[in-house]
Amino acid sequence: MTDALPPSIDATLAPLVFGDLQGCCDPFQRLLRKAAPGPGTPLWFAGDLINRGPKSLETLREIIALGSRATVVLGNHDLNLLSVAAGLRKPKKGDTLDDILAAPDAADLIEWVRHKPVAHFENDVLMVHAGVLPQWDATMTMELAHELECALRAPNWKETLASLYGNEPHRWDDSLKGAERLRVIYNALSRIRFCTSDGAMEFANNGGPDAAPPGYIPWFDVPDRRTRDVTIVFGHWAALGLMIRDNVLCLDSGCVWGNKLSAVRMTADPAQRVITQVSCAMKK
Repeated sequence: MTDALPPSIDATLAPLVFGDLQGCCDPFQRLLRKAAPGPGTPLWFAGDLINRGPKSLETLREIIALGSRATVVLGNHDLNLLSVAAGLRKPKKGDTLDDILAAPDAADLIEWVRHKPVAHFENDVLMVHAGVLPQWDATMTMELAHELECALRAPNWKETLASLYGNEPHRWDDSLKGAERLRVIYNALSRIRFCTSDGAMEFANNGGPDAAPPGYIPWFDVPDRRTRDVTIVFGHWAALGLMIRDNVLCLDSGCVWGNKLSAVRMTADPAQRVITQVSCAMKK
């Protein structure tokens, strides 16, 4: 990786992808200034825009103000906001959703979140919040993501949300239907860290790769996963931290835990990618 973007790289065509903001608005603003993307540079966000950090409402407004320049996929904390707003779940200790829920335009903010995608695929780069199952290629991932997105945008979206929580089924099966099918899609895209070689998910451990239970490995290390031919960008895994490989990038560097906020300029050539980081003062 280089320290500066070479003149031959068109910055307007290489998106700047951010890891989990989690309501850390001040570090986000500093990171944006430091990365200094051109006015036409697409800005991508790998989910968990809000919650746990001190300025969830301000962060959400900053992203919304970017308009079509921002490409967002939803993370588990963003979906948790929808569940709390719908009265399906109570805020957890440490949640910082009150300002959003009490905002005069709270209904509009919730609608904006509810209509965001859960996966994005462009120029051979697949962005999700947590990961994908080894049986899914990029096309199938986007098709399944679209199923979940349609359900979350439908009039009965609250019923859909209520049915998503739970760890079973813990593996994919093409014959799955209804709530069980959507639950597996949701868990893979927004919660997965470890799975077996045949795609059985595990949700009890949130430590680093060394914390994998016997028989489980990080989802991206499954040898024959069908997304090996594309580049995947994700967040969600603060204990893993910043991980940069040619075709797998984790950008959750734990800002909300007092570590760093990271962004990467996603040029097609891995050797030309630029990582920008800022330190985060908050500690949880």
